[in-house]
Amino acid sequence: MINMETIGLSDIKGILTGNAQDMEGATGITVILAPEGAVCGVDVRGGAPATRETDLLKSEKMVEKVHGVFLSGGSAYGLNAAAGIMDFLEEKKIGFNVGIGVVPIVTGACLFDLAIGSSKSRPDKTMGYKACENAFSGENLEEGNAGAGTGATVGKICGTGRMMKGGLGIYGLKVGDLKVVSIVAVNALGDIIDYEDGHKIAGLLTEDKNSFYPSTQAILELGMSDKNSNPFSTNTTIGCVITNAKLSKAEANALASIAHDGFARTMQPSHTRNDGDTIFVLSTGEQEFEPMSVGVLAAETMGKAVNRGVANASSIFDVKCAKDFSL
Repeated sequence: MINMETIGLSDIKGILTGNAQDMEGATGITVILAPEGAVCGVDVRGGAPATRETDLLKSEKMVEKVHGVFLSGGSAYGLNAAAGIMDFLEEKKIGFNVGIGVVPIVTGACLFDLAIGSSKSRPDKTMGYKACENAFSGENLEEGNAGAGTGATVGKICGTGRMMKGGLGIYGLKVGDLKVVSIVAVNALGDIIDYEDGHKIAGLLTEDKNSFYPSTQAILELGMSDKNSNPFSTNTTIGCVITNAKLSKAEANALASIAHDGFARTMQPSHTRNDGDTIFVLSTGEQEFEPMSVGVLAAETMGKAVNRGVANASSIFDVKCAKDFSL
């Protein structure tokens, strides 16, 4: 048997991560910075994405490396946080050299968390800058109700009254010298399923909120009735796979696609028209490894990070969390 060792974000050199959040407003941002640059790929799925600079990551485009990836709450409003990340990196002289200065290459995606806390509280330029400061200070990234997971929720097919708390999750594995760590903000329309044995750990609740109700069953019932197909229409789970493997941009894009297997195994349903599920990949390029091996770890770490995101979440604003149930 291959020996797999659990690792954390600090085990991958050249990457800095930081959170910033507004707990009263129930929103936040997570930044993943690569001061020396890192090859980046992405795979955007679902019908409702809110993203920045993902076209730049297409395999045929000129720029090979990015300097920052952000995962943010605030729906499309959260894209404004990129300005603060840009300012911070420019001050540090980190970016693509254009002769008269540098242009930081910053990409990212946002999730919908406006229905919890205050809909007027959104990650902005100040919060993006603060998350970068925290990253450079060596912050130990918290999971659950932190960063982009602050206002994340799951199980929303029947509206806000029966949903549960999502959150930020991190999980990493090392096999030999190969290192892969996934970070994800879990904000799914559907249910969250245990990666190992397939039992439900969070998602749609019954009307009395004392037990679980299958989201897929609710979808079928709504589809057979005169009700609107979904009264809570925008969700989105967003994440990033970070690896020390040497990848081309085309390989990073392919790896992002493979990592979505982790979503499919732990979120039922995933990639719906009401989700903008997005996964980025960052490669620090330390050593060459068989891409298929990297893909196996990418899918597993992403799936287990999804589980950790809800397992570490706490109840807020009367929204129950997985810890409230004996599973």
